[in-house]
Amino acid sequence: MTAAVAVGAVLAGLAGVKALEARLPRIVVRAGILLFVLGPLAGLAYAMWTLWRESFEPVDLALLVVLSVVTGLGTSLGYHRLLTHRSFSTTPWLKGAFLAAGAMAVPSTPVDWAARHLEHHAHSDREGDPHSPADGFLHAHVGWMLAVSPAKRERYCARLMADPVVMLIDRTALLWLALGLAVPALVDGWRGLLWGGIVRIALHNQTMFAVNSVCHAFGSQEFSTGDESRNNWLVAVLAFGEGWHNNHHAFPSAAYHGMGRRPDATGLVIRGLERAGLAWDVRRPSDAAVARRRAAGRLSAR
Repeated sequence: MTAAVAVGAVLAGLAGVKALEARLPRIVVRAGILLFVLGPLAGLAYAMWTLWRESFEPVDLALLVVLSVVTGLGTSLGYHRLLTHRSFSTTPWLKGAFLAAGAMAVPSTPVDWAARHLEHHAHSDREGDPHSPADGFLHAHVGWMLAVSPAKRERYCARLMADPVVMLIDRTALLWLALGLAVPALVDGWRGLLWGGIVRIALHNQTMFAVNSVCHAFGSQEFSTGDESRNNWLVAVLAFGEGWHNNHHAFPSAAYHGMGRRPDATGLVIRGLERAGLAWDVRRPSDAAVARRRAAGRLSAR
């Protein structure tokens, strides 16, 4: 219980830092960011230690897996493909649920997340890219967040700021993040908080950070995109299909990144929603467009 109270106090502190980000000294904001990045990793190490010493209950594994899937899809399907790239349309209720799941995963509002991602696409691997690997692998992975630069919401996301569903989740994002920690704690106390909250966030952070770093350094390039985006099958498996990053940069609005039979968990969920009548206007590049881009990639590689 003492540990849970401590975690709650830290979360409240982070919420305060986020709310007052524009008014606080940069060193304070950076400290808060580092705490969110390094704290879950410390929790992961502690979890491994307790697993070695004590039994691992099935409920802990269930919390870790279920909440990892919910929040992972919240980021990939909700924040990324639905919100940022408009890869498909759905009902307001489902949109709100997907965005809330995304807010449970990351300490960023949906509009800020979308603005930074669109800025990345606008300047990929060039000056102006917020997490360019040209500034170093570690910078692309996590260091870019310490720049504490405000998201360019008005420039990249004016349409989102006029959407009442998006702005509802945007204003309440910290509450959803807190809920993502409170639910596992209510189910299984400190152990639930550890595995379903802290460890889950650590794993989510590192797999999604890897899209920015690993997928701009290691893997294959099927299409010529003018940047270093790459397809990495391991990151694709761990990050719900986001590792098919070169495919994504070639066709940013495509709902299915895997193309063909490559595993893309998020794309499969979107297909399921479409068949159930809960998703429509699902964007797919034509076979001719894919063939043209693939041929252009082969020519540029010669």
